[in-house]
Amino acid sequence: MISARSTALLACGLCAAAVATGAALVAASAPSARPSAAPTVMPRGGMSMDQAVRMVEERYHARVVKAETQHDEGRTLYVMRLLNDAGKVWTVRVDAASGSVE
Repeated sequence: MISARSTALLACGLCAAAVATGAALVAASAPSARPSAAPTVMPRGGMSMDQAVRMVEERYHARVVKAETQHDEGRTLYVMRLLNDAGKVWTVRVDAASGSVE
């Protein structure tokens, strides 16, 4: 019987071997191998954080480097920091219910 500690050590050994050889661990990126993530919470009639990130990245041709959820006077806002190829950094706010960008 394999204990949880043995399993952790085995997994750690696999990671070390992959790093040493430059190999990638495909199983680690498989959905079944990841710990269960919190479900995506979407406001009623609105958009999820993932949808808002995709929309903003396409609209501004920039990469979202930080995103967080804020609540302001009963509204849910996604606050995102963007970085473009020229190195410019700025912040946008997306209303989760309407999808409008501030």
